[in-house]
Amino acid sequence: MESGAIPLESVGPFDLQATVESGQTYLWDRADGNMYETTSAHGGDHWYETVVPPIAGVTDERAVVRVRQTDGLLEWESTTDAVPILTHLLRLDDDLDAILGATPDLPLLNRAYEEYRGMRLVRDPPFPCLISFICSAQMRVSRIHGMQMRMAEQFGDPVEFDGRTLHAFPTAEQLAERTEEELRDLSLGYRAPYVQRTAEMVADGEADPAAVRGMEYEEAREYLTRFVGVGDKVADCVLLFSLDFLEAVPLDTWIRTAIADHYPECDAGGYAETSRAIRERFGGEYAGYAQTYVFYYLRAGGE
Repeated sequence: MESGAIPLESVGPFDLQATVESGQTYLWDRADGNMYETTSAHGGDHWYETVVPPIAGVTDERAVVRVRQTDGLLEWESTTDAVPILTHLLRLDDDLDAILGATPDLPLLNRAYEEYRGMRLVRDPPFPCLISFICSAQMRVSRIHGMQMRMAEQFGDPVEFDGRTLHAFPTAEQLAERTEEELRDLSLGYRAPYVQRTAEMVADGEADPAAVRGMEYEEAREYLTRFVGVGDKVADCVLLFSLDFLEAVPLDTWIRTAIADHYPECDAGGYAETSRAIRERFGGEYAGYAQTYVFYYLRAGGE
């Protein structure tokens, strides 16, 4: 096992708990088993852990990473050098001050930025991210997270780390081999056939979420809706939280509430038109950062 620490002065503002517990990612788990216990900013020095698949240009092998935030440091333990992995997954190389400074000076955004200063967007692996958000429809974050943990435990490869057995998220091939009934047994409900069929599509090479890299944003969103169970909102989540489309603004319940209460002029009726209007209101290029702060701020009871 390797270990080390990243000085946060080299990263800029950072809030680990807000980043991994804000509903962007369901692939991290708190080592004490108490994910989503609190929504306070900088909520403690908890250890978070995940099993990371090989990532081109980042790591050639599967790795286990455990990380916590203490005063001035991001401490880590891993099966390999975790610095490039954490930099990739938690976007530690984003210039957060510049990004937030490039978004409009709006009262709601300013309140959200002040409350959760340091929250980053995540960059999850595409296939697990896609499956996570297929499972997200009409679900609380804790239940979405539980589904992903159960799929990993039941169908993913076991990985030994520091005397414990963790589980990798299943590959597309592993999930494609499961039956709808097996997935329903994990409380996926009506999402089970969507997960199974989407896994088949990826495993068979019929479609690949990573194929959208290099596409124009709205073309990429349209491509992702070919997966079973993926509409515009889920597609936007995958684009934003995995594939570097930082302009994406998923129109979930909380963002639609924000539009109704603060930006009613952006309600243009259909998804595409409303999405375009709120993206422009939030500044375009980094609108997804604004969206994520507003989403977490409202979900955590900020208004």
